[in-house]
Amino acid sequence: MRQIVLDTETTGINPKLGNRILEIGCVELFNRKLTGNNLHFYINPERESEEGALNVHGLTTEFLRDKPKFHEIVEQLRSYIQGAEVIIHNAPFDLGFLNHEFKLLNLPDFSSHIGGVIDTLVQAKELHPGKRNSLDALCDRYGISNAHRKLHGALLDAELLADVYLAMTRGQNSLGMDVEEVVVSASETLEPVAMAEIIFVPASEQELAAHADTLAGLDKAVKGQCIWTASMHPPAAA
Repeated sequence: MRQIVLDTETTGINPKLGNRILEIGCVELFNRKLTGNNLHFYINPERESEEGALNVHGLTTEFLRDKPKFHEIVEQLRSYIQGAEVIIHNAPFDLGFLNHEFKLLNLPDFSSHIGGVIDTLVQAKELHPGKRNSLDALCDRYGISNAHRKLHGALLDAELLADVYLAMTRGQNSLGMDVEEVVVSASETLEPVAMAEIIFVPASEQELAAHADTLAGLDKAVKGQCIWTASMHPPAAA
């Protein structure tokens, strides 16, 4: 199964107010394994970022000025995501922007190109109700290092989210097992448990001789008595 973990950075929080996508990061999973076939674009949004958004991603107008515009990368993006299941943290936000960008180019919605969406924020809230479920909080919870994440970046965040998704959906994340404790009252009668018959087969003379030869070889190797020989023949008390 092919899955794409996707994240975007934008000039603001509302595409209906003219905000645009300025970075897209995609990480490919195939049968729950990272393939390294990732996709990343910086995009010239043809407008300034709002102050709050700029503080989040740090991508200045000067940096983005010579980057391709969305219409220049859209066909590569469409080909890459075609038919894949897409994994997004807080999916309505990214899908809202992607669908808006596709609409500006008179293309079918981004959502119509893919095979479905998994929203990891929804999953996290179901698994950890009442707790913080931001990407940073989930990295801490699942032991994924995000020390290098000083600012938000679409590709970096997609890589972290891929690790979080794999950890969050692994099933059992520790060696401990939750076992339901059964309490039996004194008034209850326990059913008798049938004991299995134990059959004892003594070693043959040939097997005993081979065992003795092995111990002798071990004694020779340690120039004394090996642990096994010493345990069978402890030294006499003085």
